Amino acid sequence: MSNILRSFSSLYFATLLMVLASGVLTTYLGLRLAADSAAQIWIGGMMSAYYLGLVAGSKVGHRLIARVGHIRAFVASAGITTASALGHALIDDLAIWLLLRLMVGMGMMCMYMVLESWLNEQADSKNRGTVFASYMIVSYLGLVLGQLAISLNPELTLKPLLIVAMCFALCIVPLALTRRIHPAPLQPAPLKIKLFWQKVPQSLTTIAMAGVIVGSFYGLAPAYIAHSGASTEQVAAYMATTVIAGLLAQWPMGRLSDKIRRSRLIRINTVLLGGVVLCIAILPLSGVFALIFTFAFGILAFTLYPLATALANQNVEQEHRVALSATILLTFGMGACIGPLIASGFMQLVGNSMLYGFMALCTLLLFLRLTHVNYQQKQQDKEVSQDYVMASGDLVSSPLAAALDPRVDEQMVQEQMVHPHHPDAELPTADQELSSMDAAAAPEVQIDTTEAVPEPDQDQRKDENKPV
Repeated sequence: MSNILRSFSSLYFATLLMVLASGVLTTYLGLRLAADSAAQIWIGGMMSAYYLGLVAGSKVGHRLIARVGHIRAFVASAGITTASALGHALIDDLAIWLLLRLMVGMGMMCMYMVLESWLNEQADSKNRGTVFASYMIVSYLGLVLGQLAISLNPELTLKPLLIVAMCFALCIVPLALTRRIHPAPLQPAPLKIKLFWQKVPQSLTTIAMAGVIVGSFYGLAPAYIAHSGASTEQVAAYMATTVIAGLLAQWPMGRLSDKIRRSRLIRINTVLLGGVVLCIAILPLSGVFALIFTFAFGILAFTLYPLATALANQNVEQEHRVALSATILLTFGMGACIGPLIASGFMQLVGNSMLYGFMALCTLLLFLRLTHVNYQQKQQDKEVSQDYVMASGDLVSSPLAAALDPRVDEQMVQEQMVHPHHPDAELPTADQELSSMDAAAAPEVQIDTTEAVPEPDQDQRKDENKPV
């Protein structure tokens, strides 16, 4: 673990500074707009513009990295992001702020692509899991530190924006001075949205709803807590508690998903999350109880995405997983873009409590959709099992299938693969068995012992007629 941290220390340090700056900026804008009594739709629009920038940046980032390389693309993106963050201090026009948030999202996505593609290329199969687990830990740590940085500046002056600009500027230094090998240019991943929605509908539906819920939380939770009368330090503690819960839940939930069927675990997670957000929306929570419930929310909400991603990858062939990753990112980004807009509309029409009321509605819709899709898949499996008839071209007639079947004699399999066209290498049928019995009764039969295949015993004949 320590060797990996030292090997990729420049990339991890750049990630820490970048995510810290992003966390400070997101929370600061939410609190600033709430303090200025801005309409909820503007607060939601700020977060939607950020995620829209992430989606657009995925396309721009590929072209930029392919044209100028990873380090230059990172430096250019960090410069644009720094200038956009400082623009909030110079201009008070909310329409311009939306454009600045869009630019920040595009720059952040380009930097994410540089870091993750660099890690992915230079990590090998022996340490890839540890490398990316460390990357996720560093990312969550940056988010937590961002919330703590906000609590040190409760006045909501220009200091948080200066911290954001400093972190975005300093994250260039580790990559500029690194001595690691420069990675190869990125190759664009194709999008096969319709194909994957047909192949893994439960996973993509969950990812889309996870985007809606997480995007709404990051964009509107600071304003929601501030409107309830909490101070800036309490808002920072609320956000930090939620992020820490998401971090701590990743490894246990991953272990649990290896023991329980992932589709069932996602449905259980959805039901529990619905109950938690409904309680937050209905009950007047404050103080320690508010922190307890948001901790539970972080455990359940922040694990929907990794569970759905694992479920999707286990049902897709290896050659399609690059395209699947691109589709997953696009689906999550679109959900996170739409969620804050809808949630802020509900909050403006009904009240602040509708932030979590909207999330409860999302979990209900998600559970109904997952249950419906799961029922349809079970019905299709029953129809296939009833209508299926074993044919000569099925895998069961292949020598590979026999090699995988422990009931088949090993010597017979080897000779069958060496002499695939020899008549004695064929599995005996009922007529061949009768012929062999008649031949055995004949007194004078010459048998070539060099290529003869041992005849299966009676139990083996019975098993060979069963489908594998």
